[in-house]
Order: sequence, then C-alpha cells, then structure tokens
Amino acid sequence: MTHSDLVITKRMLGVLILLVGALGFVGVLLLDALRGDFGDFGPTQILALAGCLGLCALGVSLLPLGDRPA
Repeated sequence: MTHSDLVITKRMLGVLILLVGALGFVGVLLLDALRGDFGDFGPTQILALAGCLGLCALGVSLLPLGDRPA
C-alpha cells in the first residue's frame, strides 16, 4: 500500500488566498447591503475591503510560481 503526502504548492496556496480575499470582499459588501445602508462605508469597512483586495493581490502574485512547494 503506497502513501502519498499532499504537498501544498504555491499555486494551490495562491488560489486559496485569492478565494478567501474574494469571499471576504463579497461578505463585507453583502453585510452592508443587508444592514440597509449600502454605499455608506465607514473607516472600518474601507479598511476591511482594502485588506481583502490585498489578499487577492497576494493570491494572484503566487499563481505564476507554479508547482513548487510552498
């Protein structure tokens, strides 16, 4: 019986970070829409959106690094 270990590559990590950032961005916008004051962003929401965009940028930067282990 052979056993293969899962190796997380830089591409897999990039996709995961990109998805977390995108879900966070959509979550902040959705929460604002559900509260009823869509478009009226406070400083905390702007900081959260900027952080999510930063996560997306980090994830995209890892994608071209390929199948090397993270």
